[in-house]
Amino acid sequence: ETILMLARPQATAQWRICLPSSCRSTKARIATPQSPSQFSKAACAAIFLGNFHSVRNWRRRALNKGYFPRATSSKADVEVIEAGNFVEDIVVKDTEKKTYEGRVRTRFPPEPNGYLHIGHVKSICLNFGIAKKFGGNCNLRFDDTNPESEKQVFIDSIQEDVRWLGFEWDGAERYASDYFGQLYEWAEAFIERGLAYVDELSAEEISEYRGSVTRPGKDSPFRDRPEEESLQIFRKMRAGEMAQGSAVLRAKIDMSHPNVIMRDPIMYRILPNTPHPRTGDKWPIYPSYDWAHGLSDAIEGVTHSVCTLEFNMHNELYNWFNEQVLSLPDSLPLCRAPSALPRQHEFARLEMTNVVVSKRKLKRLVEGGYVEGWDDPRMPTISGMRRRGYPPSALRKLCELVGVTKVPTSVIEFSLLENCVRDALQEQVSAKALCVLRPLRVTITNWDAEDAVLEVPGEDRKLHFGKEILLDAEDFQEEPEPGFKRLAPGRQVKLRYSYVIQCDEVIRGANGEVEELRCSYDPDSLGKRPPKKVAVVHWAHATLSTPVTVRLYENLFADARPEEAGDFLDALTPDSCKELSVRCETGISEMWQTHQDQSEDPIFRVQFERCGFFALDRKATEERSSLVFNCTITPRSDFGKPKKGPRETKRKAK
Repeated sequence: ETILMLARPQATAQWRICLPSSCRSTKARIATPQSPSQFSKAACAAIFLGNFHSVRNWRRRALNKGYFPRATSSKADVEVIEAGNFVEDIVVKDTEKKTYEGRVRTRFPPEPNGYLHIGHVKSICLNFGIAKKFGGNCNLRFDDTNPESEKQVFIDSIQEDVRWLGFEWDGAERYASDYFGQLYEWAEAFIERGLAYVDELSAEEISEYRGSVTRPGKDSPFRDRPEEESLQIFRKMRAGEMAQGSAVLRAKIDMSHPNVIMRDPIMYRILPNTPHPRTGDKWPIYPSYDWAHGLSDAIEGVTHSVCTLEFNMHNELYNWFNEQVLSLPDSLPLCRAPSALPRQHEFARLEMTNVVVSKRKLKRLVEGGYVEGWDDPRMPTISGMRRRGYPPSALRKLCELVGVTKVPTSVIEFSLLENCVRDALQEQVSAKALCVLRPLRVTITNWDAEDAVLEVPGEDRKLHFGKEILLDAEDFQEEPEPGFKRLAPGRQVKLRYSYVIQCDEVIRGANGEVEELRCSYDPDSLGKRPPKKVAVVHWAHATLSTPVTVRLYENLFADARPEEAGDFLDALTPDSCKELSVRCETGISEMWQTHQDQSEDPIFRVQFERCGFFALDRKATEERSSLVFNCTITPRSDFGKPKKGPRETKRKAK
């Protein structure tokens, strides 16, 4: 039962050592267990083989059959909530112990100095997901303590991104700046109690005096100045009477502490003439992240402060600040007994191949003109992925699949995100159309009638067929490669929802390139299944089809780990965006108009059959007054991949 409750991949190595020898064979055949003893043996074997899906299914069956006792409650109507990761384990234990009087409150605290990216999605899903699962609440709080880089446009975009992902915060959005007055009062109390002092060393000197992980720090010459003197100078800082960089307020902890973060950290610095997006010029001094963050959690009654592993070293300081403020009279009422102070819990951030998530590096991409902007469809920002057409359910599914761990070295393949997007769109996108991305003119030599209107079976779509049509150039090879099953001289293909045609003649232009195919059609093939080994291809009418613009994308970075190879800009993929003038079936404009009239979703997604899923780029469409589509994801394709021989296939099966 313990193994099943804690079934997680990262613990497999430890469990293998404890398995009985009868369960260590990789050839063990795992059948569905029918008794408690079979259940235990099968679970051990499944864990060793990495078959965690079966373990969880068997555990559910075992509980239903009564092999193991369920968690019980004095109230029959209380639902038992099982933890899905180590953070939820902590929440479950705190709830059982009534640590916070049964309350669960989390928060998502972005700094409004840029656009949210794929890494933030995991934190959003985790914080809002915990609150939803345990019947609690989640706050959206902006840590707006650095006015030099914060803008209102970032605040607006963050709110839009969180709502787009399907989450809603409790009450109105909150800001660290809401508590600037209270934080300042507590800072003065720290000075009066000898817990803080004003230091007038330069930034370089403070760094030198702090030491390193191998070298202890040394006290500042201002560390022992009288409390009254520090308080007087601090009030001059507040009044705007001191220049930037001339002084800072530091906590007085321990300059020889093994954790460098605890060596008299900075609480306030001077930033005059730097307007704040919300407070304007009211404050010439601003609190540090460490001073404001934990106390904002405590003020709001947050119970579980969940953040990424890079803040692990700050955990001790987070607790120290909160504990010292709690000792002040009439402070932090939501954290006093029988409740408790919030605790910080760290998890590994989402690391993915072929992307960078550093805001500083994303800013270089934007300012350097390597991308159109923060919402460029190639960017890993949420706004970029939304513009490209990614559905929010795909991002939530990705976070569910990768899980929550403390292992910082796990890197997720970008293909996993693509698979989540593809699966979500298969279920959500109903609009389909034929679109020829690389038009190649085809003349139907034996068609002498007027243009015909063909109906698509089961759909309200009509296609025009006539003397001249267009095929995709990639569906024709004059000298077909092995495995190529589409059009070639003397070969037939089935036009989707239309006739079977055969290539009879290839016409070349002055430059030697193929510019036209002359084909004949089979008039009896309409509405019938194509002959055996005849491929189906998409097409469009040469003149009655609608001209649209399509943008095809490759990964922005060619290297899987662009941040590890010198300058990350050297890893950029050349021509990662290709813009094509294409031809689409006639009804595409009507589909877009119908979507505008009937759907609440602002994003129009369509499947161009055999080409992939595309999303209308409203921004580009409005600029050009013509339809522009971004390629969201291409279909899976095995053509061109080397086939495995019998020996290799057998070895893989074994």
